[in-house]
Amino acid sequence: KPSSPYGMTKLMIEQILHDLSNSDPRWAVARLRYFNPVGAHPSGKIGEDPQGIPNNLVPFISQVAVGRRDSLSIFGDDWPTPDGTGVRDYIHVVDLVRGHLAALEYLANTQGCHTWNLGTGRGYSVREVIGAFERACDQEIPVKIAPRRAGDVAECYADPSRANTALNWRAEYDLGAMMRDAWHWQQQNPQGYGDAKATSTSVTAPRKAPR
Repeated sequence: KPSSPYGMTKLMIEQILHDLSNSDPRWAVARLRYFNPVGAHPSGKIGEDPQGIPNNLVPFISQVAVGRRDSLSIFGDDWPTPDGTGVRDYIHVVDLVRGHLAALEYLANTQGCHTWNLGTGRGYSVREVIGAFERACDQEIPVKIAPRRAGDVAECYADPSRANTALNWRAEYDLGAMMRDAWHWQQQNPQGYGDAKATSTSVTAPRKAPR
């Protein structure tokens, strides 16, 4: 059961898609559940540039690292997790793209409504993510401990086994690669896309993920 209004909206949308596919057998629907997409295209040309204050952890860390923000707030260090900080499943955006392509190929040969979790199946704590980013950027990220936020949970991570089996898909990029690519993009675009120089429009295929 969803624990927040945001989660409830996702459940309602999933129900609408399920009802749609039931009402007309010509429909083929894939409901893909993302688990915290992070990283950037390895070329450094496509990345996450949130407007205003970032709502997600990794863009906030990268903005601190590049000097746009003074410090990162950790919302609670007393959660029932190994290091006291919240645990989430993070997936590289390139793995997420591959999951979309695999789902489209699957739908080309079937009907009905299908649901798949797209995640690594492993949770990382806030402090683990910070540590991985510090290794990627070779600097310390200053942090402040803030109160827990309403609606947050201690840990949440995917069971991607159905996607592994049905789509022959699994996440390949590890946490270090996610942070490396996020930092590479932020270095190329320290102020986001607003100051990006249009020197090239080509984007090459991503290199193979480290295992």
